[in-house]
Amino acid sequence: MKGIHPINPKPATFHSLNASQVKKRGHTSRSWIHIEKSGKSQIIELDKATIMRRSGLPARDLRLLDPLFVYPSTILGRERAIVVSLEQIRCIIMADEVFLMNSLDNCVLRYESELCRRLAMTRNQNQNDDLPFEFKALELALELSSTSLDAQVTELEIEIYPLLDELVSSISTINLEHVRRLKSHLLALTHKVQKVRDEIEQLMDDDEDMAEMYLTEKKERMEACLSTDREFSSVSSINMVSKSAPVSPTFSNDGLRQEKPWASTVMSSIKYESSRGSYGVGRQIEELEMLLEAYFVVVDSTLNKLLSLKEYIDDTEDFINIKLDNVRNQLIQFELLLTAATFVVTIFAVVTGVFGMNFVDSVFDRSSNFNLVLIIASVSCAAIYFSFLLYVKHKRLLAS
Repeated sequence: MKGIHPINPKPATFHSLNASQVKKRGHTSRSWIHIEKSGKSQIIELDKATIMRRSGLPARDLRLLDPLFVYPSTILGRERAIVVSLEQIRCIIMADEVFLMNSLDNCVLRYESELCRRLAMTRNQNQNDDLPFEFKALELALELSSTSLDAQVTELEIEIYPLLDELVSSISTINLEHVRRLKSHLLALTHKVQKVRDEIEQLMDDDEDMAEMYLTEKKERMEACLSTDREFSSVSSINMVSKSAPVSPTFSNDGLRQEKPWASTVMSSIKYESSRGSYGVGRQIEELEMLLEAYFVVVDSTLNKLLSLKEYIDDTEDFINIKLDNVRNQLIQFELLLTAATFVVTIFAVVTGVFGMNFVDSVFDRSSNFNLVLIIASVSCAAIYFSFLLYVKHKRLLAS
């Protein structure tokens, strides 16, 4: 048609390029340390989509493990995985493997080596450990994070106690600035320890969240349900074959009709058990509860150390303020005495000014009168000053 021009396709190409760039940027691979149940570990490169597909986690849970963002400590139990973000340990724990965010941090390296060592030792000694694999990995994460926090608190105590003692004896700007920086560090560390403690306590208070963490039992239950499904599928196929064959007089279709409700009932019960997932484990969470309670006590003890240290800093600040107030009061008292002395000297200066005027006076005709005026003025000023001191003492404005 006339008057209608085709749309320029360049903007669409431009937007499609931007979308592809964003897509590529969103699927950037990250370095992970893959630890198997057998104790073997290797460094692999996986993108977010692959991790989500293997662990069944949503994108918002993986965002908690992103090192570019600062999130508080978190322990989340999901259908097929446990998301752990404690200090520098950021990992995804599954029923038979662990994906640990690769880092050069000492805590991450210790986690990898220690977990591999424990798993290899258990496998080599053929020990029947009652603790599932996911709880071993979770226990090690709690152990290293609580140990790291306690070590930071101990280091802070070693640094801050001598400094506070020195500040009490010698108040200086350098010491005050040092204490201010250490107190900021103390508050930040207290917030981290408090968050770990609250996370463990919140997890202990919710039985369903703890039941969600029994990944091995859920996996075994799911495998058992799948094997049972396969068995029933094979039985159903055999029945279908027998149904297609000629029916003998002694075998009627009523038998089949009687068997089908039984099979459907069993299948529905199996699906119900599998859909229940971790709720059936809710009655057997004492093992995980004891594990969490042990590290809750450790983290709570670390938090008590920080609170005691904060109270010591507050007491030191109160003592310094009292000491500074005392010095300020002494300066005010000295200023009061100096003001009184200035007032007395001013009176003497007034007498001197009166007698120093240029007029004829018969008072100084005799030389002894000068000494008499000087003595009377001095004694009067001294009497006024001491009267002022007695008044101030009587009102208790000066320290005795």
